[in-house]
Amino acid sequence: MEAPYPKESGHGDRSDRAVTRARARAWGHELRLVHDALRRRVRQVRDGVAAGAPREETAADLRLFCVGFCAALTRHHTAEDDALFPRIRAAHPELAPVIDLLMEDHAMLDGLIQELDAAVRTAPPGELLSRLDGIAAVMDSHFGFEERRLVPVLDAMTDAGLPVAELLGVESSEDG
Repeated sequence: MEAPYPKESGHGDRSDRAVTRARARAWGHELRLVHDALRRRVRQVRDGVAAGAPREETAADLRLFCVGFCAALTRHHTAEDDALFPRIRAAHPELAPVIDLLMEDHAMLDGLIQELDAAVRTAPPGELLSRLDGIAAVMDSHFGFEERRLVPVLDAMTDAGLPVAELLGVESSEDG
């Protein structure tokens, strides 16, 4: 069994390649973790609205949610669009139509989030639930498609020098 960390020997030995492949597989794992966290956040807020929390409390929760969630989702999608997708497109030109669809989804989700943010102050709970359900549905479809199509590519990437924050828009304990 190969050592989990590179030995003190020269560059390019078997243990270096094993760590590089393990780091690449971690990108696929990190992608799923980011998606799962975003899904949970939408469900938690939706559950609060559905439970009939007082309007003031719901509005405050949704405003906080929109600030944190919108920033996290935007950071994630911007990193994918600017860092991850160009690398995948260059290495796998046959995935260009997939990347194009994913980027269209990013724009659609951005629009849905902006509409939710605008509705938070005045919309009745039913409309807020409808907007949250729409965001959750598009996110679930988008994330599932992205995971099916890109995790295998991430698992095959060998450039371990790229930080997770650059590729996925999240902080990682491995990012120094």
